[in-house]
Amino acid sequence: QVQLVESGGGLVQTGDSLRLSCTVSGRSFNTVTVGWFRQAPGKEREFVAAISWSGRRYYVGFLEGRFTISRDTFQSTVYLQMNSLKPDDTAVYYCAADSDHHLYSDYENSSIYNYWGQGTQVTVSS
Repeated sequence: QVQLVESGGGLVQTGDSLRLSCTVSGRSFNTVTVGWFRQAPGKEREFVAAISWSGRRYYVGFLEGRFTISRDTFQSTVYLQMNSLKPDDTAVYYCAADSDHHLYSDYENSSIYNYWGQGTQVTVSS
């Protein structure tokens, strides 16, 4: 059983930065792919970024280079650094883990992730 705990959300202004953290426990950290998703009110959950068990990074196109995913294997934590935040980035952000080594091309598909955190709220005011 894998547990994920997100932290780092909050209320910020347009143009500010935030760093979200996702701490992974219950399984060796370098055996899971961890993805970040977000869900805004009234919208479907959407993929943001992922880092594979081997450290390969994958981003969704609309980020325009503003977000960076990274990991600290000693802390078993995955980070999502978010810069130049916009009101459209307002959402609940979730991290999720895939323990079955799905293909890189599947990372945007939420159904491959079999463990999810509780989410952390990010609100960007204009």
